[in-house]
Amino acid sequence: MEKQLLDYNLKVRLPVILFVIIAVFAVTYYTTYAERNGIGYTPEQPLKFSHKLHAGTMQIDCKYCHTGADKSRNAGIPSADVCMNCHTLARKDRPDIQKLTEHYEKNKPLEWKRIHKVPDFVYFNHSAHVNKGIDCANCHGDVKQMETVGQTNSFTMGACLTCHRKPETRISNFEEIKSNLKKGPEYCAACHR
Repeated sequence: MEKQLLDYNLKVRLPVILFVIIAVFAVTYYTTYAERNGIGYTPEQPLKFSHKLHAGTMQIDCKYCHTGADKSRNAGIPSADVCMNCHTLARKDRPDIQKLTEHYEKNKPLEWKRIHKVPDFVYFNHSAHVNKGIDCANCHGDVKQMETVGQTNSFTMGACLTCHRKPETRISNFEEIKSNLKKGPEYCAACHR
């Protein structure tokens, strides 16, 4: 009887357990691939928008368009009315500005494709970072030099923990904000809520 039970465990249970383990690993690996390897992701947007021109040449602060960056968890994507603060007058003859104006007049939102995203099971608060003086470029790259924005840095747990543990090695403007900054939390519940 014991031999039959051992044979059953080896022939049936062990392969089923191994299959479940491999399947869970494969599904987890596949479903988290985008979060782990988002570097280089540069989707085509509904309008051509040059961060190099607006944030770089014209030196418009990130928070002018991304109004939630210093006030809430999400930085936010600007609505057409924010763009129209300038474009009711500036460059009205351009095809993309005409498309923007059309969306604005019809009160139709622009369907921007999100580029930077942490997994849904992670809590990240932009305002906590921005209000400490951490420059947006530390996570989003040198957007002021990007004609088309794409993801340049990893948004993995390892990347965040490295910054929290050794901010002096990851934050480009560390010297100017170090008096306002302390190491970020490393306990699980800080980000996994």
